[in-house]
Amino acid sequence: MDYFIQQLINGITLGGIYALIALGYTMVYGVLQLINFAHGEFFAAGGYVGVILLSYFAGLGLMETHPWICLGLSFLLTMGYCAFLAMGVEKVAYLPLRKKSRLAALLSALGMSIFLSNALMLTQGVFDKPYPGELFSGGWEFGLISISYLQVMIVTMTIVLLVGLNILVFKTKMGMAMRATAQDKTMSALVAIGSNRIISLTFAIGAGLAAAAGIMVGLYYGSVRYDMGFIPGIKAFSAAVLGGIGNITGAMLGGLIIGMVEIFGAGYISGQYKDVFAFIILIGVLYFKPTGIMGVNVDDTRV
Repeated sequence: MDYFIQQLINGITLGGIYALIALGYTMVYGVLQLINFAHGEFFAAGGYVGVILLSYFAGLGLMETHPWICLGLSFLLTMGYCAFLAMGVEKVAYLPLRKKSRLAALLSALGMSIFLSNALMLTQGVFDKPYPGELFSGGWEFGLISISYLQVMIVTMTIVLLVGLNILVFKTKMGMAMRATAQDKTMSALVAIGSNRIISLTFAIGAGLAAAAGIMVGLYYGSVRYDMGFIPGIKAFSAAVLGGIGNITGAMLGGLIIGMVEIFGAGYISGQYKDVFAFIILIGVLYFKPTGIMGVNVDDTRV
């Protein structure tokens, strides 16, 4: 039983990270009906910007005196950087193709993914970059069950970001504009909602959440790598499809399920196949229930 609870805790931690990444996929699809395959690179860029900032603060000695302030600043600056990066990518790679075929936008997304990944490789190198690990060393022990301070931080940050996103989307005028744009761009334009601005903001919000997940993964696993966005990106896409592409609540639920399945599969079957389980779920969902758990009609998606 202790082993099961330990795996449950690990699954919640990993599932929360996948949920943050999946939200970017589902939000962009909600307003554009486009799968942004460059989204995983925003996650990787966030991991790199986070390690650069935290290492800089550590070099100044601020991590020892003000660790939580340094961590908070790192999250804010990284999310802001990746948000602006995503807005730039949207203007360059997607806006000119807005009225073209979906295939053209899809190819542009794949090309941008390759470009960003190679840009990370050229600027940061091919070797792993270690994260400062002394900030969250330690935790609590309950018999054979251990909960690290880092896991508590990741779960807490994930909950805060998910709640904040729900408030933004469902309780604010900006969120109302995003939902209106997702439902009908023409009608929303008639009531003075600028679809281009809303789409850029949607890209920015999704990339900011992915950047936060990048820092969490870097802290959790101890390092980042230039190609780290590919596999988690595909798993997060699987989570978005599982929950119902275009549905925010579905993306959260799908991320938790994918994280749980991966951890329990690795713990009870084999860790060598941990990456396979998400793809098996993706194939199964597409075959048996392509609308996902939340049952959103793929021709009438909502943010």
